[in-house]
Amino acid sequence: MRVMIARRRSVVALAVIGLVVVVAGSVFLILWRRSGAHEVSTNAARKRFEQSSSSSVTEPATNLAVRPAAGVYVYRGSGTEHLSLPPKSQAQGPQMPGTVLLTANGCWTFRIDYSSQHWQTWNYCPRGGGLVELGGQTFERWNFVFTTYDSTSTFTCNPPSVAIRADMHPGDEWRQECRGTSSGTTGQAVTSGPYTFVGDDVIVVGGTRVPAYHFRQQRTLTGSQTGSQTTDQWFAQKNGLPLRNERQETVHTKTIIGSSTYTEHGSFQLTSLQPQR
Repeated sequence: MRVMIARRRSVVALAVIGLVVVVAGSVFLILWRRSGAHEVSTNAARKRFEQSSSSSVTEPATNLAVRPAAGVYVYRGSGTEHLSLPPKSQAQGPQMPGTVLLTANGCWTFRIDYSSQHWQTWNYCPRGGGLVELGGQTFERWNFVFTTYDSTSTFTCNPPSVAIRADMHPGDEWRQECRGTSSGTTGQAVTSGPYTFVGDDVIVVGGTRVPAYHFRQQRTLTGSQTGSQTTDQWFAQKNGLPLRNERQETVHTKTIIGSSTYTEHGSFQLTSLQPQR
């Protein structure tokens, strides 16, 4: 009799343990799915813009041709980013607010919010009748429920990388190179490669045909991180405002738990020429 009772207690205990495991697993899966990225609202981007000092910057008239108006622009797009270790994916868009902030000496910063977990900036300056890139930052967050990993990469282009030349012809190609560091990794990374002017193009924005410059950027990443990136980007001929971006990227990083590969592909396009302030 005591043996039977003991067996029943064991069965009940195993059943309770099994139930707890199932419930815990279900809760974890729910939290895992909810820990992904979501789109950033235009209102959130506008509030951030209002807190900036961009509106207090004044620009010489000679720089207006290569500098868009400050404010929050509406972009739409899609994309997916994936980590191999720990394995997880998150989406981009569909709404992606883009913010233009004015800085000193006729320069400006463009920021795109791919999602609540991922944004990127480029620092531009007018030079020689064209536009150069000084560098920028990329922020990304991964929520694994039990922990959150944030990474900020900061790159500087010295000498500045030419983004738009005053005198260029389809097929013209020059080299770009930037160096930077990323939180969570040691050492310096170098991103370099050819930058090609594909040619003049037209991008339709809210029913308006906008003359554009089409460029293709091919980068190889070496140093503390390795990988490659290909980006097609279109700038408004009138003021250098980014109109469209299509990209794919692969980055390998050594971590304490092994080598992790990050892959990303996505695109975004402007939907309105008028910024919100």
